[in-house]
Amino acid sequence: MLYGISAAIASFLLAALLAGALRGPALRLGLLDRRRRRPVPLLGGAAVVLVTGLVAWAGDAGGLVPLGTGVGRLLAAGAAVASLGLAADLWRLRRRWLCAGAALAAAWVMPYGETGTVGGALAALWVAAVATAFRGLDHGDGSAGTVAVVTAFGVAACAAAELMDGLAVLLSVLGAALTGFLLHNWHPARIALGACGSLFAGFLLASAAVFATAGHGPGGGAGVLFALTATVSADAVLVLLSRRLAGRPLLRGAPDHLPHRLRRLGLTPRGAVAVLGAAASGAVLAGVLAHTGRADGALVPWVVAGVAALGVLGLLRVRVYGARRPGTPVYATVVGVPAGAGGAGGARAGTAAPAGAGEEAGKVPGAGAGGSGGVARGAVARSLRRANFPVRQGGPREEAQVSTSLRVRNG
Repeated sequence: MLYGISAAIASFLLAALLAGALRGPALRLGLLDRRRRRPVPLLGGAAVVLVTGLVAWAGDAGGLVPLGTGVGRLLAAGAAVASLGLAADLWRLRRRWLCAGAALAAAWVMPYGETGTVGGALAALWVAAVATAFRGLDHGDGSAGTVAVVTAFGVAACAAAELMDGLAVLLSVLGAALTGFLLHNWHPARIALGACGSLFAGFLLASAAVFATAGHGPGGGAGVLFALTATVSADAVLVLLSRRLAGRPLLRGAPDHLPHRLRRLGLTPRGAVAVLGAAASGAVLAGVLAHTGRADGALVPWVVAGVAALGVLGLLRVRVYGARRPGTPVYATVVGVPAGAGGAGGARAGTAAPAGAGEEAGKVPGAGAGGSGGVARGAVARSLRRANFPVRQGGPREEAQVSTSLRVRNG
């Protein structure tokens, strides 16, 4: 008990110091994400991974809290997933490779003796899905870290109830490291988890939840697993469903996650994170109560699922595609073309472009037909073909901070 408290305090302090120290190298390397036209370094996740692994290894090597073979393999698999995420931050790997790597790592550590072969395979796929969903939630300042901290301490409580001391300490260390990281991740974020940290946290939390609930049967265990990860699961369902209904590619990044929609409702960035934290706390508490037998294990998952479904259906009505933030210049939805870029005689701002300007031409304001309609259509089409990401170029202040080319991460 005393070591667990000491390890959590050490993890908190080390993660806070290391996350601040890694911000400068990330800026110099150009390892950045762009949020609301400002660069955010992506090495915060590396700090969380290093601190979690170091503190857990020190406790195991010193014999204070032995992790055990299963938990040691889990930490090693989490480190491998974090390495894959770091590669994605550096070279922008496709999501299918990240999901496949997480699934293989989860399949390696699943407790097949309790889950069975089929149950273990399904659990491995679920772990990969949760890890990928945590990566998507990382696109809002403080969002992924807050939900991960709440989930970490909830799963640690479930592990402690099963007398899995090594697993409980590992999750407590992870939660404390994420809390230290959050000191730099509140709005406006100075550093982000990136794929490295978000995949590591999601993988470790989901896998540990499977370990803690493996002996409770497939029905009760699945219900507790869903309750523990209800918030991040709701975000993934909301994003996929909204993109499907809007006819957009499912894997194309857009500001359509839970924090983005809460901001559209008028909440401040920190207010949106507070709402997410409260929702995650309620769902995790319900899962812990169901796991420990203090609540009806058959009823709790249905209640959590019903509340999550109502939230998803309500937030589906929030418009996030093609809408412009108040007070910002009028730019094209697909490519930053100023209003009136159609040349002399072009239409006023907000006029849709002709159909000949390409698939996305109807979204480009200021590209309407006029005295130089043919020239405007050709210019817009060429701009669309050259477009890589719908953001403006950074100002002089941002250029002074970044010495290499900007790496933009879609979500």
